[in-house]
Amino acid sequence: MSNDRPSTPNPMTNKTIKGLNTRIRAIFINLDPRFQSTIIGIIVGLFSGFAAVGLNYGLEELSHFLHQFHGRLYVVLFPMAGIILTVVVLKYIIKDFGGHGVPEVIYSVSIKGGALKFRSSFSKLIGSLITIASGGSAGPEAPVVISGAAIGSSIAGYFKSNERIRVAVAGSGAAAAIASIFNAPIAGIVFTMEVILGEWTFKDMLPVAISSVTGTIVSRLMKGNQIPFTHREFDVNINDIFATVGLAIAVAVFSVIFIKLLKWTSMTLDKLFKHVLFKALFGGLLVGAATLFFPYVKGEGYGLVRQLIAGKFSSVAALVLLLILMKMLATSLTLGSGGSGGVFAPSLLMGSLGGFFYFQLLTLVFPGANFTGAALFSLVGMAAMLSGTLHAPLTGIFLIVEITGGYDAILPLLLVSFLTSALVKLAEKHSIYHYELAKKGVLLRPRTDGRILSEIQPAELLETDLIPIHPEMVLKDLIPLVQKSRRNYFPVEDQKSGDFRGMVYFNDIKNYLFEPHLVNSIIVEEVMQSKITTVSLSDSVGDILNTFDTTNAWSLPVVENKKFLGLISKATMLDHYRKELKAQTEDY
Repeated sequence: MSNDRPSTPNPMTNKTIKGLNTRIRAIFINLDPRFQSTIIGIIVGLFSGFAAVGLNYGLEELSHFLHQFHGRLYVVLFPMAGIILTVVVLKYIIKDFGGHGVPEVIYSVSIKGGALKFRSSFSKLIGSLITIASGGSAGPEAPVVISGAAIGSSIAGYFKSNERIRVAVAGSGAAAAIASIFNAPIAGIVFTMEVILGEWTFKDMLPVAISSVTGTIVSRLMKGNQIPFTHREFDVNINDIFATVGLAIAVAVFSVIFIKLLKWTSMTLDKLFKHVLFKALFGGLLVGAATLFFPYVKGEGYGLVRQLIAGKFSSVAALVLLLILMKMLATSLTLGSGGSGGVFAPSLLMGSLGGFFYFQLLTLVFPGANFTGAALFSLVGMAAMLSGTLHAPLTGIFLIVEITGGYDAILPLLLVSFLTSALVKLAEKHSIYHYELAKKGVLLRPRTDGRILSEIQPAELLETDLIPIHPEMVLKDLIPLVQKSRRNYFPVEDQKSGDFRGMVYFNDIKNYLFEPHLVNSIIVEEVMQSKITTVSLSDSVGDILNTFDTTNAWSLPVVENKKFLGLISKATMLDHYRKELKAQTEDY
């Protein structure tokens, strides 16, 4: 008979671990906030770098395994199977379903103080691994971004950091993720400041830069210091620079079509299919059919990008245009039907194809003109498409320069990125990442009125030091209350039910108070204002502010269930606004 007994937890060991955790937190909390953000930035960079490299290796291995089945007809079902499996894993097993990553991070930074669920650090990685490797049209960048941001949020939560640091390190995780996956530290910093955080401040840039550099070091140690896309050296001339103006217009059109198609596909599939699995099946089948006729649209498409900017791709203009449209459709279907992935990689491919397509048209219109070549326009087109879809021209410029080494093309890159972004904003006010949040009314960027007001609750503004009166009261009985009250207005309540009936304002009754015969004969009901615009504590401060604007009132009664709760005044709102603005703009 065995004498083995099940092991039991050692209470002393648990107590020691808890004590160590408490001591570490206590030491950390007493550090200068800049040191806190530096330490967390390094830790976040390490973990985010490992996550990005791990996803890359996973995609390579799984794609290599599935490659043995290519050429067989049933491969058309792989994208459908991948999207269905992604939905099952994320929705029913991990229970972290919905969205393609970056909007959730922006929402967290804008509304939730940088708080993200820990499971988001791995859920989207698993989902994108399945979706992309099986042939879905998406990129691995957005899942890595939310993974890095969730890692940063969790680490900040462990150290019990304040909200400002938690927001910064959530952005740091996103920066490290982009830097690691592209071997592009500057692009990681710029993407986070421009797209995720929405502001450029030193206190945020410090942990973001440290995390981005750390993530890049991890990537280079494990994968080597390689430029993802190589190209021959360009000798850019004046004709190329002038021609990029037309390229900006062309790619702006492609960007607008892509943004609108992505929105339309998602809404249409949601209307057609109430069950997520049927939606995944239908969308996956269409993606599979697209990859059968246009193999280039599957996955992230980096292989074709390398051919384009190296000048090794050739095709007729009509086929290239069709390929761009099919990539748009396949990506929209992949993400709209429940697949996990991002729009970075598809945007790079579509931009590269767009540049190639534009160059073909250019040589037809100006056959004798001297242009550097299709490879230059393919490279510049990537920056243009990224700038247009993300509304982030600096991200487009620095990412393309770092991942291609295209410093020799910096002039057309600068021109086309800013011009494309400006043109797209004329047709689409919000980027691919922002439109969902804007539609829900939760796109609150730093230092804007909406962001500041979102931190103020109506209950904080409520003033309750008012003296209620009754409709049957004569003005003579009101005089002692006027002398006692600090207010120039009085809420009128029904004597039996207590329901709010209206307001009496001192300016409306002051002329009667000096006439004895009127004071004894006029009752409150005769002088009160019953048609009063009221607000509720369930209203947002932004809505209350709009009510102030439309009514030109200086104070508004707060009424719920017909009961008067108090007043909200413009003066009190302005005071809280000033305090919140100071809190959001001060240093750590």
